[in-house]
Amino acid sequence: MSVELETSEGVDEPEEKSSGAPEKENHTRMADLSELLKEGTKEAHDRAESTQFVKDFLKGNIRKELFKLATTALYFTYSALEEEMDRNKDHPAFAPLYFPTELHRKEALVKDMEYFYGGDWEEQAQCSEATRKYVERIHYVGQNEPELLVAHAYTRYMGDLSGGQVLKKVAQRALKLPSTGEGTQFYLFENVDNAQQFKQFYRARMNALDLNLETKEKIVEEANKAFEYNMQVFNELDQAGSLLAKETLADGLPVHDGKGDVRKCPYYSGEQDKGALEGSSCPFQTALAVLSKPSLQFLLAASVALAASLLAWYYM
Repeated sequence: MSVELETSEGVDEPEEKSSGAPEKENHTRMADLSELLKEGTKEAHDRAESTQFVKDFLKGNIRKELFKLATTALYFTYSALEEEMDRNKDHPAFAPLYFPTELHRKEALVKDMEYFYGGDWEEQAQCSEATRKYVERIHYVGQNEPELLVAHAYTRYMGDLSGGQVLKKVAQRALKLPSTGEGTQFYLFENVDNAQQFKQFYRARMNALDLNLETKEKIVEEANKAFEYNMQVFNELDQAGSLLAKETLADGLPVHDGKGDVRKCPYYSGEQDKGALEGSSCPFQTALAVLSKPSLQFLLAASVALAASLLAWYYM
């Protein structure tokens, strides 16, 4: 016999009991850190995914030179993140999420940097201003509020395991990179056999962390900050592309604006590999000194590599 039929208080009490269980279940689900993060960062994600940057990258509108700068930003970001993760590997608020063998990206990024810059890559690579601010925040969190590292690790690695795998193929095709993985080692997780299962496992570990609701809400807030820092990085890349495009080019030919028929761009038909860029006023300065002359369409589109890696996991 149902609970409703056993009560003698009419329909009001049974309705309260029957609606209470789903309400409690929903409250428990929403208290899960993974759910709080997904819902709490949705607005930031929606703003970012609506940019032309992400759309261009997913269409394959990328070229090599700014992809190198995006890789550089990733190198400095992950160097900081994984340094702080190593520092806090035994901290109870982070230890269950410490998977260096499966997730750490710095070693892979070193290989990519060597591929793009050559053996002296450490002398050439410079940390941009926006990336520096991101790095400083990661170090501050790791040294003062280690529980907030969860936000940075979750935001980055879940994206890398999801849409990042699509981006690897896009980059290889658009940049004519070797199918053997040179230049895209960042996207290769050799010790993760099944990305979907690992993400589920990772989220379960997050949900099992012994954190109160206030701390969970702070982690969500920090994840939104991580989105903003990443947005600042690829906005900076966009500025770099725009400033480079305004420079006087050696042969004086106009630059395609990234819109309309790309075949109308004179550099599309073979001019893009001639000459070298001189006197750039780009804020990346030293790093951009190694760039060869690209078209604006290349500059604008390639700058989204960092952003798309972060965001594409939402398309799951």
